[in-house]
Amino acid sequence: MLKSKVGYSTDIDDFTTGEETAIKASKDLSNVKLGFLYTSIKNNIDEVVAGVKSITKAPIIGCTSSSAIIVPDGIVSSTHGFAGMMMLDDENMVVGVACHEAGRDARSIGRKVAIEAVENAQTTRAPAYCYMVASPKEEEDYLMGIQDVIGRVPVFGGSAADDTVEGNWKIICNDNVISDGVAVAFFYTDNEIVTSYTGAYRETNNIGIISEVENDRTLVAIDGVSALRKYGNWINVSPQKLKGQNLLKESITKPLGIKDPLGNLTVIRHPMFGNDMGTKTTADDTITLGNKVICGTAIIQLEATIDELIDATGNTLKDARKQLYTEPAAYVLMHCGGRKLGIGDRLEEVHRQLLKESKGIPFITAFTFGEYGYDEHSANICGGLMLSFTAFGKD
Repeated sequence: MLKSKVGYSTDIDDFTTGEETAIKASKDLSNVKLGFLYTSIKNNIDEVVAGVKSITKAPIIGCTSSSAIIVPDGIVSSTHGFAGMMMLDDENMVVGVACHEAGRDARSIGRKVAIEAVENAQTTRAPAYCYMVASPKEEEDYLMGIQDVIGRVPVFGGSAADDTVEGNWKIICNDNVISDGVAVAFFYTDNEIVTSYTGAYRETNNIGIISEVENDRTLVAIDGVSALRKYGNWINVSPQKLKGQNLLKESITKPLGIKDPLGNLTVIRHPMFGNDMGTKTTADDTITLGNKVICGTAIIQLEATIDELIDATGNTLKDARKQLYTEPAAYVLMHCGGRKLGIGDRLEEVHRQLLKESKGIPFITAFTFGEYGYDEHSANICGGLMLSFTAFGKD
């Protein structure tokens, strides 16, 4: 039977922060198989990990979370940092953890990290479920490499984040703290694990065909029109007002999306940066996106109010719980940091939603810069401005 516990700390000493977090998260647990650890970029994360490791020898995995985490007790944040951890305890569960720093070939690195995680689980089988955390750059390629090894095992997780989109994020994997790369945890278990993966945005009638892309994530043109001009026309905002990081905040309630081939899932593509320079044929007004897009496919302008973004957290957790045939034992919740930025000082309403729908079951919420998941028969995929809420069943 799976059990879980959450611990956290905001102590000014980083080693003590890790120590206190691990003590609380391991209380009354005797067979810990994994700890999900999330910290602030303000911490000395190596010291936090050392503090955690002074208490437990269990594998740990996680990343930096944008500005805060949420646990049942509330929003955890401070001016000098924070740490929070969920530990999973189950005599019959086996977990294999591995990581690798970035290199020239992300797909090849994905293969290597998958092979190592299988070996660390001391098996030759594909896992039942996979958690992935990566730096916000090559997530799709890492995922393809992982699936080259284990097949289309269901995947959940999110990309490491910082507080200001400056690249200060970190990935945590056992004793390793890396800035750029990927880590995985493979779960070998008969327990149910399910994920509710959604952006929960409404579709508008603004739809176009992607006609030019650069380097996978720069949207150059839609319907032959400069992407930023097209998008600005859709949302009735001048392209000049969408330049730079102005676009990131403006698009939180009006992002772009693409549909999976079966139409079950609309995956969000967050417009991150409005560019002055594009290609030789399109001089300006391009959009840097948070994830990959492909020429010749449709892209849709979506929308949601802040109220809807808040309500989506409770609804998505409820959906994850309903997917389980058994009772839940733990919830690991990846919530986009961009959504949190839009929600702003109403974040306490998110905590209330999660507290209500978790119904006393431990949960931990990290704020990520990319979210991974699937829906029904869709493939595993990476998106932004999304929720990847995973429920672990007791049995």
